Amino acid sequence: MSLHTHDPSDVIGRAWAVKASAVLGWLTEIPAAVLVVAEILVLLAGVIFRYALHKPLIWSDELASMLFLWLSLFGSVIALNRGEHMRMTAIVGMMKPRARAFFDMIAIAAAVAFLLMILHPAIEYAQEEAYVVMPALEIPNTWRAAAIPVGTALMLMVGLLKLAQHATGRDAVIAILVVAAIVGGFYALGPVFRTLGNYNLLIFFLFGVGVMVLMAVPIAFSFGLATFAYISLSTHTPSMVVIGRFDEGMGHLILLAVPLFVFLGQLIEMTGMAKAMVAFLASLLGHVRGGLHYVLVGAMYLVSGISGSKAADMAAVAPVLFPEMTKRGAKPGDLVALLSATGAQTETIPPSIVLITIGSVTGVSIAALFTGGLLPALVLAIALCSVVWWRYRDEDLSGVAKASWGEVGRAFIISVPAIALPFVIRAAVIEGVATATEVSTIGIVYSVVAGLLIYRRFDFRRLFPMLVDTAALSGAILFIIGAATGMAWALTQSGFSNALAEAMRALPGGSASFLAVSIVAFVVLGSVLEGIPAIVLFGPLLFPIAKQVGVNEVHYSMVVILAMGMGLFAPPFGVGYYAACAISRISPDAGMKPIVGYMIALLIGLIIVAAVPWISTGFL
Repeated sequence: MSLHTHDPSDVIGRAWAVKASAVLGWLTEIPAAVLVVAEILVLLAGVIFRYALHKPLIWSDELASMLFLWLSLFGSVIALNRGEHMRMTAIVGMMKPRARAFFDMIAIAAAVAFLLMILHPAIEYAQEEAYVVMPALEIPNTWRAAAIPVGTALMLMVGLLKLAQHATGRDAVIAILVVAAIVGGFYALGPVFRTLGNYNLLIFFLFGVGVMVLMAVPIAFSFGLATFAYISLSTHTPSMVVIGRFDEGMGHLILLAVPLFVFLGQLIEMTGMAKAMVAFLASLLGHVRGGLHYVLVGAMYLVSGISGSKAADMAAVAPVLFPEMTKRGAKPGDLVALLSATGAQTETIPPSIVLITIGSVTGVSIAALFTGGLLPALVLAIALCSVVWWRYRDEDLSGVAKASWGEVGRAFIISVPAIALPFVIRAAVIEGVATATEVSTIGIVYSVVAGLLIYRRFDFRRLFPMLVDTAALSGAILFIIGAATGMAWALTQSGFSNALAEAMRALPGGSASFLAVSIVAFVVLGSVLEGIPAIVLFGPLLFPIAKQVGVNEVHYSMVVILAMGMGLFAPPFGVGYYAACAISRISPDAGMKPIVGYMIALLIGLIIVAAVPWISTGFL
């Protein structure tokens, strides 16, 4: 049977849905872009008035927090409209086209079900916030909290339009009925769930989340559905409390660094700063056996220090290096394997979004994390370079000319403004010029000035798409953080965290066995849940235990971030690996074998970092 019906009214209905979706896209993209610009200006004004004029703006943080929640929700709407919410598609992707299309509809229907469930509690939550007044702005907190019901309603509209747009014939009806039947069945079993105690954790969070994630339901909606169902059906807690935890996780002011560093990453690519850095490294090492592979490792180390987004890092480096590496005989599979491995290696380099996230959810000093993240990544870089040396020790370089010292010098002079940026950012935080949240604005201003006056590359036509892309990626990340915060809170309230703490404390071998178990756990979690959800969900549970068994918090942060990065960039489940393949335009099959050696090197480097705490804490 064909997937499509030939009813003219069905075709007209889909055309209407496509047009409505496009209109809704513009209605959300324009305010989202404006909100990104507004956040940059508000935070920059805060830095200028406090540090330069010594007249702090007492209302800047409140205004930034209010705008940030609206930006997060509008970004989530755009991400849903574009299909950019994070999903685990390894299993669904192996299915035949018809089955894959059906499960895509199931995923949309599940998201719609979640949004329908939380819409009324979200409205109630916003109304309750009217009794809270912002002390500096002196306006009700409803102005801020209203972003949640408005964003929920807009996402609900997007979801319904997607069902109308992509779903055809009986498959659409079946997908909707399947989700409705599952939801109805769970609600009918509500009285039973209330008698099961903590067995509900297995039902909702292990089985429920696991099935939804494997069925490619977006991870944020999987977390949200499981949490809302658990609270509503197995406890007497008001469902509005879930919205409060969602707000707490998604609207944390320190996370404002996420969209700003994402935008900074796009700026350094657009202005040519990333290209200048790579060109200098290539002139320095291009004549050495495996030289451009070393350049790839070094370029990712440098670029990661200023972008904060792994996708932006890889997109900045790969197009510059890969053509020349291919000319020299490098195999496509090895290129994508090394690119993916460097993505895992550089997760701890400041100002990584993961570092900012882990600081916000665990209370570890972000300045300390920024300081502690450089050496662990260097250890892993050395491990990767050792594999490169072994693989390319017999490379034929007879046709490659060594760059003269003059050429190297010119490339260095051109790259100095770009190379200086990571040091400017780090110095601004350490010297107290700006907070970890505000420092991205300094990087943005620096990049704009460098692009306009030094590199003379600044395409104003790209600014609006870049702002919208920033909002979409940030919305997808922050929606996961909000949902995972609610889920972590539910697990904590159930007593699960206490049970986990007791089990981890009872492990023989003390801190060594605790670190070993943590490495295995976060490699698995990183591959299944992706990085940020894994950190948000389990960071608050495991960090207090690490402290109790005598593991330094910064050291533990580096270990779990690197372990999570390995899972995130390792096939067959690691989403980061497939992102590297997409950016490189190389088939995922080609890199499966070459990446094994690099992953073994990363594991050896991770074990060294875990065994020698000084690597993470020596400069604190």
